[in-house]
Amino acid sequence: MRTHYPRTAHLPWSPGVSSDDVRAGGLSGLTGREVVVTEKLDGENTTLYADGLHARSLESAHHPSRAWVKGLQGRIGAAIPPGWRVCGENLFARHSLAYTELDSWFYAFSVWDGEHCLDWDRTVRFTRRLGVPVPKVLWRGTFDERALRALRLDLAQQEGYVVRTVEGFGREEFGRRVAKWVRPGHVQTDTHWMHASVVENGLGPAAALWAVRGGAAPDVPALLTALGVDREPTAAVEEAVADVSARLGVLGRPAEARLAGVVATLLHDTPRSWLGPHLVGPLGMRWARRVADLAGLHTRPHRPYPDEARGSGLVRLTAAADLGVLHAVAGAVAGGLGGAEGAEAREQTAWSALYAEDAGLLGEAPLEPLRTEVREALDGAGVHGDAADRCWAEAREAYAAGKITGAAEAVAATWRWRDGDFPRLIHLAGTSGSGKSTFAAALPGVGAYISLDDLRTARGSRTDQRANGDILREGLDRLDTALAGGGTVVWDATSLNRHQRSPVHAVARRRDALVTHAVALVDGAELLRRNATRAYPVPAGVFSSQLHRFDPPYPGQAHRTWYIGAGGAVDDTAGTLHGDEA
Repeated sequence: MRTHYPRTAHLPWSPGVSSDDVRAGGLSGLTGREVVVTEKLDGENTTLYADGLHARSLESAHHPSRAWVKGLQGRIGAAIPPGWRVCGENLFARHSLAYTELDSWFYAFSVWDGEHCLDWDRTVRFTRRLGVPVPKVLWRGTFDERALRALRLDLAQQEGYVVRTVEGFGREEFGRRVAKWVRPGHVQTDTHWMHASVVENGLGPAAALWAVRGGAAPDVPALLTALGVDREPTAAVEEAVADVSARLGVLGRPAEARLAGVVATLLHDTPRSWLGPHLVGPLGMRWARRVADLAGLHTRPHRPYPDEARGSGLVRLTAAADLGVLHAVAGAVAGGLGGAEGAEAREQTAWSALYAEDAGLLGEAPLEPLRTEVREALDGAGVHGDAADRCWAEAREAYAAGKITGAAEAVAATWRWRDGDFPRLIHLAGTSGSGKSTFAAALPGVGAYISLDDLRTARGSRTDQRANGDILREGLDRLDTALAGGGTVVWDATSLNRHQRSPVHAVARRRDALVTHAVALVDGAELLRRNATRAYPVPAGVFSSQLHRFDPPYPGQAHRTWYIGAGGAVDDTAGTLHGDEA
């Protein structure tokens, strides 16, 4: 059923109200409620469905400015549930404002399940999975007329703002829950845009990313620009990117997973130590580190693997990557390899994918049903925090090893760790200057702090690397003693690669500790800036070597992982029972 979008009332202080506009009768529907204020965009109100679209009028005819959004609907319509609709602004054609840096020609501002408008946070999550941006958020909080009146817009570039309640509401409440402020003299053209020549609004660099999220064919040069990567794409890379885009289209993955697969293929030959931190800016920590992990793991399916161990290996690999996307990336890259190497890689990738499919591991989150049942059981038993994460990690490993086959067995197998009576190890990993020590110093409840730099200082020189073997042995002895006493212990060292992390893990296993990797991912330019201002700057050669050797741990190589950004906070997690990762 087609439904036109309701008319939005003007706030009492909106200067752009005209004689035929609707004015808000009062603010009782907003007062006392949490609201979100978003930029009002100057486009054509458009509603998308699973099987079509229309402008504000249900009988809207064809217009050249609607061709692009029709193509978008064709790409994402299958992901809109029957009976749902996505309402937004078609910005392809210039109206009164000339946009030059849009992320997309369509922004969604509400999603409706029948006659119910979804809450704002669910709206953002849903549209993000579709591959559609939302308007810029200008303010959020409990409704405050003074705060809204104090908002300052660039009236040469912004039409106004829309305020709505964060919580969802029924269609009958729309007039009380949504209102707008529009700049004075908004329409500044003599000819209505529908009757003038179509002039496209301008797209910014991020539009290339949103295009891939929305299912469009990747524009490789534009993607590289958007990602801040200065390189010329080869024909082979362009072919691989087109290949993986087609494979991901068949998989039907949501927007961010599609983009991750495309970017991982585009940059598959780039070191993870550079790739993850560099992509935090354009992609955010959550997807930057996933792209880096896909790029680092994409050769795994190319290699022969003993069939008797393949099942457990693939289950463990689900902790680090979406196996459907990983095999798509592996297959696309293998397609460009020549000779016997290429033939072997393609054969092994196909065999690995078949095995994963047979094991039910190619779905978007194959272990999520198991995780959900374990979480519900532990929540019901009052098991939270570290104990819950430990139980989930052990259940996941038991499942991979074939010791359990389902949720009931997984829940039964967690009794040993439910009381939380085990030591904790927080194992820092990252280059010098990445903020590891500052982060660890702020952690609550730490019983012992073992810093290899501190041990060197106690021997006479923090920068003296000649006795590293003795320093490491002393540190490991202290770690063993601290873990034996229980509580939380921090291991502070660069721990650049798996070889350096291995002896620390051996001690933790011996003491049955919960191991948390705290991985600092900070862009190289920022690291260089910090190093120049440190009390003990790392020599240029040593610093360059660290950057080259840094191989961040993958999810699953510890019970859980925290990812620390340049701001010093945990910006993403993996392996946690109550985290947002699958």
